Amino acid sequence: MSSLSESFSRKPVLWAVGIIFFTTFARIWFLATGQLNLVQDEAQYWDWTRHMQLTYYSKGPLIAVIISTFTSIFGNTEFGVRFGSVVGSFITQFVLFFGMAKMWKKPAAAIWTLIIYNSMPVFLALGIMMTTDNPFILCWSCALFALYDASIPYPPGIDRDSNQSRTRPFLLISFFLALGILAKYTMLGFIGLSVMYGLLLMRREKLPKGFWFKLFAALAAGVFLGFLPTLIWNIQNGFVGYKHVLYLIGASGKEASQLIRFDRFLPFLGEQIGMASPWWMVFMFIGGITALRFILGSRNDNRLGLNNRQSALLAVFFLPVWAFFFVWSFHAKVLGNWAVISYVGGVMLAGIAFEHFWTARGRFRSLWVFLSVLIFLILHFQNLVPLPDNLNPTHRLKGWTDLGQQVAELEKSQFKDPDKVFVMSELYDMTAALAFYVPGQPRTYCAWIDRRMNQYDLWPGPVDKTGWDCVYVLKNFKGEPDRELVKMFKRISPPIHIQTTFRGKPARKFTIYLCYGYNGYWPKDHKLRF
Repeated sequence: MSSLSESFSRKPVLWAVGIIFFTTFARIWFLATGQLNLVQDEAQYWDWTRHMQLTYYSKGPLIAVIISTFTSIFGNTEFGVRFGSVVGSFITQFVLFFGMAKMWKKPAAAIWTLIIYNSMPVFLALGIMMTTDNPFILCWSCALFALYDASIPYPPGIDRDSNQSRTRPFLLISFFLALGILAKYTMLGFIGLSVMYGLLLMRREKLPKGFWFKLFAALAAGVFLGFLPTLIWNIQNGFVGYKHVLYLIGASGKEASQLIRFDRFLPFLGEQIGMASPWWMVFMFIGGITALRFILGSRNDNRLGLNNRQSALLAVFFLPVWAFFFVWSFHAKVLGNWAVISYVGGVMLAGIAFEHFWTARGRFRSLWVFLSVLIFLILHFQNLVPLPDNLNPTHRLKGWTDLGQQVAELEKSQFKDPDKVFVMSELYDMTAALAFYVPGQPRTYCAWIDRRMNQYDLWPGPVDKTGWDCVYVLKNFKGEPDRELVKMFKRISPPIHIQTTFRGKPARKFTIYLCYGYNGYWPKDHKLRF
């Protein structure tokens, strides 16, 4: 065994604490120094905290609860909105380490998993951006290890049937399944995967007595508790949230009109390679295929040192999930982050496979570690990387503070009564960003003009603003205003093109229309596109 992996095995707690605390402090520093403005989805989730509900149009309520908790401590700031992501990443790393090092007795692989976790772009992003995937991944990780624990019977030597399943792990499955559903509906995928896991173990005669009854009871309880708030809300709102999900996955609307298409799988594949990084993706698939072959009995080669339960769990929670979204991309547009649930099992498989690769003194093994450190540094010092705007994925997160200031200046300089001016856009992300970055964080509005429905359409429009003026903001440089906008006001100025800046450098571009004399008309898309 190489000296590094040997050190990981001898002092795993020391290495884990060092990695987790170092990366956590790096994330706190990143947030405190204001390296990036909020992603517009983050701004939307923050805006939800001003309207607390049982659930929301596109997501469950957990994200709003988390953001509300930390903004109550740190204020309605970027740091306050995002601090929950740092906490979520911190806890997730400890869960991964505890599960692999303590439950599975694989301390060296656990440390490699932490290293890979902190160098995969997808997990690096989730560690600093407060999106629904952050608490969702934490719940998924906890439920995954609870499922593993549930498949282990009582140890021999106690006063009960030694092959009887234990109850406590199933209670944890219920809890984390329910909590995960409140974060993101994709948590429902855990149900089918847990059944696949049980079937593989049953094939190997490794299931304890009572497993199936307790599992289905736990899953039913978790689904009931997790879905109850969203069900009540959807009943009250015409099931618009469920209709939205069906539209997104291609089960209804225009996405369902064409069964197979070939223009979307390559973008999806490219996103996955970028999210995982090419070399870690290779190790994930090496680990996943090796584990699957072992549990299916097609090969007796157990080079990764996984037992039946570990092989079944990791193979099931990575390969079928990733393959499902890849196949689905031939039918509908699959967003890159949808497959993130596969990367919980994937990162552990990569850690286990790389630990074997390192021990076997594989070629270029130090190069992959160097590249991992480099990726971590590039993300945290990305403002120093001289990338052109069209190649810089963080460019869209810059310029929002400047935009908010310029909107406030226009309100003061271009209208007779700045106190009777409201701010509006036609897209939910723009509306949310304006709500956060315009000084005073006013209530903003989202005009329903040629787009899908969103959460803002379920809240009242500017019904009490008749006679007021308005600042209407769009992304990029636009020309003449939309006809629906013209119908809303007595007069609209020619477009004003705004070039924002971020730390003295050019950032995003916007178009602003100064609108005078709101007449009370509020557009509505009667086609109800979800």
